[in-house]
Amino acid sequence: MPTIGPRPRPGILEISPYVGGKAEAAGGVPAVKLSANESAIGPSPKAMAAYRAEAERLHRYPDGSCTALREAIGRRFNLDPERIVCGAGSDELLALLVRAYAGPGEEVLHTAHGFLMYKLAALAAGAHPVAAPERDLKADVDALLARVTSRTRILFLANPNNPTGSYLSGEELRRLHAGLPEDVLLVIDAAYAEFVSAPDYESGLALAREHPNVVTTRTFSKLFGLAALRVGWMYGPPTVVDVVNRIRGPFNVSQPGQAAAIAALEDLDHQAAAKAHNDRWLPWLREQILGLGLVVHPSVGNFLLVDFPREPGRDARAAEAYLERHGLIPRNMAAYGLPHALRISVGLEADNHRLVEVLRDFLRGPAHAGAL
Repeated sequence: MPTIGPRPRPGILEISPYVGGKAEAAGGVPAVKLSANESAIGPSPKAMAAYRAEAERLHRYPDGSCTALREAIGRRFNLDPERIVCGAGSDELLALLVRAYAGPGEEVLHTAHGFLMYKLAALAAGAHPVAAPERDLKADVDALLARVTSRTRILFLANPNNPTGSYLSGEELRRLHAGLPEDVLLVIDAAYAEFVSAPDYESGLALAREHPNVVTTRTFSKLFGLAALRVGWMYGPPTVVDVVNRIRGPFNVSQPGQAAAIAALEDLDHQAAAKAHNDRWLPWLREQILGLGLVVHPSVGNFLLVDFPREPGRDARAAEAYLERHGLIPRNMAAYGLPHALRISVGLEADNHRLVEVLRDFLRGPAHAGAL
């Protein structure tokens, strides 16, 4: 007999649960994880010390308002702490924004190859996700604006975008905002902002400071190296901040996470080292992989999107399996509508050299397989 029980809201069963980047290779092979765009050099020693110092206070609830953390973020980025909300990673904040501003019969707009959480958050809220086509794997302002309707409630833009590595300039960002109705919330997801050196890039903080319908989100998971602690933040107009604070969990960021994030913010030398590492190895990796004859898309993040031939045995799936057998874990992009591509994070120096060596062996063909 069929089981009768509670029914989930419309949209929930349409969700394919988000799957993070693999952390282990098949067969127990020691693995280098290049699948999740984590910091290559790890967390700040000062952040680790701050985390450990909280061990004796684990029986106490964290500061539910993240007061000290918000003040530290405000000092670092010259922002009003009252306009900052902290969350369990920026993912939680993205989901809360959808929960607050979109629902059944309404639309959440994003780019075709934007971060998967936008679609999943929309479906979880019963809203309809709408994907606008990109131009050369870059957000197309005109295509986005053409898909805004009376039902559009939120436009999510990852800038830089994961997984493509592309970005919109500040001028393009402002043109996008200018074309939106005042009742559409523009959410600029700037998780990789700290890696960008392009002079025409803007993270969205200035737009969020100036306009009542712009929010920008950030994370401590990437350059700051605190992915395990799940700490993110958003900056926006007082009205949106008030709404999100009404629906978020009262203790949504752990005290060790808050302490480590404050210490990470204050360790400018470690941040500079993480940025310098990426500035050196991102272009090196791109040049080396291009030299193997593969298509490597320009990226301003800490990862590369690499296209493989559409040939059996040489395609992205075969490359992924080969890399895994040799202890290197990339990220398959089929879920993003890019089945011919792998996303590869920048690793440590030895990891990067190993990656190029294994890719070279793979592209030589079966006669060389296993030669490494």
